[in-house]
Amino acid sequence: MQHLEEQIAHLTRSVEEMSDVIARQQREIDTLTRRVAMLMQREAERQQDSGGGVVFANERPPHY
Repeated sequence: MQHLEEQIAHLTRSVEEMSDVIARQQREIDTLTRRVAMLMQREAERQQDSGGGVVFANERPPHY
């Protein structure tokens, strides 16, 4: 019985540690997603200001 209690305690601690890691990673993903969106917006504005029109990320350049 004591062995099972020790295993449960170990597994509980492991789950809590993994939960903390996942929460930290999610915050980092959210931050990076916002930064990428901001950079894409800036680049689109830069292209538009230089007369390049709207930028589409998956559009092939005209020389293809």
